Amino acid sequence: MPKVLVVDDEPDMRWFLSGILEAEGLEVVTAEDGAIALERVRQDAPSAILLDLKMPNLGGMETLAEIKKIDPHVPIIILTACGEIFTAVSAMRLGAYDYITKPFQNDDVILTIRRALEQQALLAEVESLRNQLAKGGSLRELMGPSQHVQQIIQQVNLVARSPLTILLQGETGTGKELLARAIHQQSARHQQPFIAVDCGAIPETLIESELFGHEKGAFTGADRKKEGHFQLAEGGSLFLDEIINLPLSTQSKLLRVLQERQVQLLGGKRARPVDVRIIAASNVPLEKEMRAGRFRQDLYYRLNEFTISLPPLRERPEDIPYLAKRFFEEASMEFKRPVRGISDEAAQILLQYPWPGNVRELRNVIRQAVLMSPGLIRPEHLPTLGAKDPGAASAIEPGPVSAGLSLKEASDKAAAEAERQVIHQALQATRGNKSEAARLLRTDYKTLHIKMKRYGISAPEFR
Repeated sequence: MPKVLVVDDEPDMRWFLSGILEAEGLEVVTAEDGAIALERVRQDAPSAILLDLKMPNLGGMETLAEIKKIDPHVPIIILTACGEIFTAVSAMRLGAYDYITKPFQNDDVILTIRRALEQQALLAEVESLRNQLAKGGSLRELMGPSQHVQQIIQQVNLVARSPLTILLQGETGTGKELLARAIHQQSARHQQPFIAVDCGAIPETLIESELFGHEKGAFTGADRKKEGHFQLAEGGSLFLDEIINLPLSTQSKLLRVLQERQVQLLGGKRARPVDVRIIAASNVPLEKEMRAGRFRQDLYYRLNEFTISLPPLRERPEDIPYLAKRFFEEASMEFKRPVRGISDEAAQILLQYPWPGNVRELRNVIRQAVLMSPGLIRPEHLPTLGAKDPGAASAIEPGPVSAGLSLKEASDKAAAEAERQVIHQALQATRGNKSEAARLLRTDYKTLHIKMKRYGISAPEFR
């Protein structure tokens, strides 16, 4: 779970921001001054930081400079009053990711934090992909040895260096984003930016501003000119994930950009040329959505210059043992746990489970199992699959708990249940001693306390 550090000398502001971010499923740590913030950065390694400019003793600018010495890559969002915008701009020159002016809208805070976290994740994953490719890695090593994957690789090799717009279709968790990055890495644009946009994560009122940018004064709250994702991806690739979530009005404007290769900022008077390769993705068949009137026909045919379909994990079972081995080896190194492998009984459960969340769910399950296992992953370390023994997995059927959930929601729900089970077992093993349980789980006491509160777990019941 991403961790956000909130640095502000006002207790009410720390409490308010913590509530906003925790409601979004983010973990929050706080600091009331710059010195404490530096300690938090060293100890907690936050994924993003909200930093107030005006603080006693060590001010925001000085704190920013010191944080950058500790972690040059962590995104820092400056909190500033309207009269301090010049200072905020100076902070961005020193490496701040963005700034938010007080008073602010809750959606502005959430969106800015999400964008910062997404950028960090993308940078990390792109770097990982580059490293693996540099070491001779391939899509086969990342996705599996099945014939399905081989066919996908052939399609990628065929289209990556072409100028065609690409449409990736497949269920949530099948690896569409991984494939988009691989296409970018094999293209002639690989040294230019790769920008990924989750079209379902941006509020409808902000989607056009985020995609196309806006001029200062274009709408209420537009206190400065801002470039959109098209401008940020100039010369490179723009990945539009879950494109079905775009409103029809935005679909029309996107079509115009693709046809004319020009972008006009909201509030702007002139369109500017843009050179971007579009890779779009959908977790539902776009043709079906088009026929139902939920997606523009002309945009569908414009995006459908070359389509790659990613089959769900249940249709390529030969990839499951390969991916499970890869995931437990990675998790064993990350968690520093000497897991030797997966028992035959546990492997049979993995093969028989239908994997509604696909590769993403498999990865979550294996990571939780590594955390629970003392040395060999056994059936009892796979509680979220609903089986305690090899024969139980075959009886797994979708239940009412998953009714109405998207695949991503089902995957996230399964991961949360696995996390709850792991905490439960750790507290049982330590007889309710939260400090010992935190050490067993290789996390800090406060994180464990927050998660226990979230899942309604009480330590005294284990004593």
